[in-house]
Amino acid sequence: MKLKNTPKGVHVLKIMVTLRTVFAVLFLLVTACATVDSVEQLPTATSVDLSRYVGKWHEIARLPMWAQQNCVRSTAEYTLLESGEIGVTNTCATAEGQETSIDGIATTVDPEDEAKLNVVFYQWMADIVSFYTPLNNGNYWILRVDPEYRHAIVATPDREYLWILARTPNLPEDTYQELVTFSQRLGFTTENLIRASP
Repeated sequence: MKLKNTPKGVHVLKIMVTLRTVFAVLFLLVTACATVDSVEQLPTATSVDLSRYVGKWHEIARLPMWAQQNCVRSTAEYTLLESGEIGVTNTCATAEGQETSIDGIATTVDPEDEAKLNVVFYQWMADIVSFYTPLNNGNYWILRVDPEYRHAIVATPDREYLWILARTPNLPEDTYQELVTFSQRLGFTTENLIRASP
């Protein structure tokens, strides 16, 4: 199609260029969405018994998270409630020796799958974050748990956050490295892991 060098022709040409740009942007957006959707969903632990999972866990390592930026050691304590929900208390120790804690509630997404939970904390900022976060699939997935419930890997389904937990403050180095390798194979950026201070 050949356009004459007239005001009308120039106007039509500008419209065609704009439409091509719009279509190009839409194509990129669709491609990006397809790429996100095609990411393999995280596999979770095949069998989780929350009655055994409850109790105190020590954070061995984690991926960076804004809420824990000042934490050098952290623990999570889970308690079964009469309502069937799970009480959550996360405690953070800073390098200066100060301790802060936050309480929340965890609920299972599917009664048949105790590896996927929703956790909401009782703090205004945490409530806002939870409100704007899709929770249909849960925001706390148990990816792996030791048969004796001595160590575990939990994460968010988008692979942004991950925690390696244990019942004791320390893990044997070979066990820790094996858990790191497991996480890496699932697509986590394990080179960014932050280990808890001894």
